[in-house]
Amino acid sequence: MIDETDSQTRSVFTALALLACMGLGACTTNASNVALLSPQAAAAPEPAAAVVEEQSASATPPRYGPRKNERFQVPVDDLAGIPQKFQRQLVDYPTEHVPGTIVVDPKNRFLYLVQADGKALRYGVSVGAAGRGFSGTADVAYKQEWPRWRPTDSMIARAPERYKQHENGVEGGPGNPLGARAIYLFKDGQDTYYRIHGTNQPNSIGKAVSAGCIRMLNNDVIDLYERVRKGAKVVVL
Repeated sequence: MIDETDSQTRSVFTALALLACMGLGACTTNASNVALLSPQAAAAPEPAAAVVEEQSASATPPRYGPRKNERFQVPVDDLAGIPQKFQRQLVDYPTEHVPGTIVVDPKNRFLYLVQADGKALRYGVSVGAAGRGFSGTADVAYKQEWPRWRPTDSMIARAPERYKQHENGVEGGPGNPLGARAIYLFKDGQDTYYRIHGTNQPNSIGKAVSAGCIRMLNNDVIDLYERVRKGAKVVVL
């Protein structure tokens, strides 16, 4: 957590005013989450993400077991309903992007975490429905475990029967649409309102059904969360 100094408080109010003016249709949180980190502090880089050590083509078995020391129980995903190609695995991925970069391929429903030696960790994801996705380059501004969630005003206006009931926000937990972790994307110091996050709908993986954000299996997003660092580059194709 950051120190609550007067100058940082002013930065928080500035950030909140900015968020109130932006009407993007994507995942968001309530004001208390935004106050965790100002855009200026969020831009500060951290060390590059750790490179995965697995040498086998698939790292599925150890990842999908029970997880300890969590605020809430993380269900073991039923992989019977998840095609093999959308289960996490180490793949060949020649690229000019440096290790630690996240590359999202919405068309094929994959997220890659670039590793050394032409490899990448590949995860299956759910992406935004047509016209609701982010594309371009952003940075990891900050991350949060079991985040609170609130739909954007545009989401509530577009589908009040679905989102109006959540206008005051939903506390973090197994029933929260953001799942076990959220990774917040900023571009040029500004919140894009798009997140990489878990889900309470694992059967959505591999589909284009989200409000614009990148959904992952909870076990996958926890794995990614532990590897990616603040300031990491995110490329959405």
